[in-house]
Amino acid sequence: MATIIFDLLMHIVGGFSITGGAHRLWTHRTYKVKKPFEYFMMFLNCIAFQQTVVNWVRDHRLHHKYSDTDADPHNARRGLFYSHIGWLCVKKSDLVKERGKTLDLSDIENNPVLQFQKKYAFFLFGFACFVMPTVIPVLCWGESLNTAWHLNLLRYVLTFHGSLTVNSFAHLYGYKPYDENIMPTENYFVSTVSGGEGFHNYHHSFPWDYRAAELGNNNLNFTTVVLDLFAKFGWVYDMKTANPEMIISKAKTSGDVTKVIEKNKNI
Repeated sequence: MATIIFDLLMHIVGGFSITGGAHRLWTHRTYKVKKPFEYFMMFLNCIAFQQTVVNWVRDHRLHHKYSDTDADPHNARRGLFYSHIGWLCVKKSDLVKERGKTLDLSDIENNPVLQFQKKYAFFLFGFACFVMPTVIPVLCWGESLNTAWHLNLLRYVLTFHGSLTVNSFAHLYGYKPYDENIMPTENYFVSTVSGGEGFHNYHHSFPWDYRAAELGNNNLNFTTVVLDLFAKFGWVYDMKTANPEMIISKAKTSGDVTKVIEKNKNI
């Protein structure tokens, strides 16, 4: 039981490093952090092991710029399997590679924390994702190596696929209260398994909002709750948000404002 609880904790912190770190911090720059905390977030990201942050950011910025087109690395128009994991099983198309070279990644390329991760990726990912979570249960409470290893692999797979649902399910199933002209949707299942990333129609409408959720709605949005907690300690600051008037205006123009107001009675 202790090992299961430990791996659940690794799942939570690893997932947060993707949603709060690779996604909201480094890709969209929705908030700022103190440098020691950035190193901490980078290490947590190694526990999740979903490419280096440099590569993750490049793919995700490309996804937003060319969402659901042939220049999108995980184009949802090619189906659920492809957008979920198929895109990782094949080489990137020439168009994806070509458009990727046009992105501005200067902030990532000049970030010493992320360049450190890229330089020592083999050792950091190997230790943080596989060695450390396996060895700790064995040394600290006498878990068998076989059980510790396989539970950690299960933890890794669950974290990985939980993140991937944002690319697949949240682009194919759900509703669109903010912009009916794009594929991303609001999907509660995705929010549940990804730590709050399922408010995807909102996120593609306002990608620079650190909450990645409608009007501050923290229901199922674990990532935002944790970021707000860290902000109280001053480790996280300058958090960008879209104001209610802007959000309502967007819904009136291209979405379904009645659904937005109905879900947010405080407006």
